[in-house]
Amino acid sequence: MARAATTADAFNAVAEPRRREILDALSEGERPVNELVDLLGLAQPHVSRHLRVLREVGAVVVRDEGRHRVYRLNPQALKPIHDWVAGYRHLWEERFELLEDVLEDLKESDTQE
Repeated sequence: MARAATTADAFNAVAEPRRREILDALSEGERPVNELVDLLGLAQPHVSRHLRVLREVGAVVVRDEGRHRVYRLNPQALKPIHDWVAGYRHLWEERFELLEDVLEDLKESDTQE
């Protein structure tokens, strides 16, 4: 079976680590392509390809500023990922509560010795 295109949805688009790095960089504010190139240490065509995928799923928005293209994050496009992960939040909360209980037990055993 053929693999789904990376532009099918936000999940596939952010599966690539370099794209997540771009999203992290853009979470701090708008950046022109050349700044992303310097930050990631990749060739400009590689960064542009990643940006195209992110743009196609709506995760980034581009605007022209003179001769430069400036990108910004569109967090609304990542909401499906947030919503999916939120479904697992209770599992993490339960585990943190169990860990807290273990730590309390360890503290009590230390004070008794």
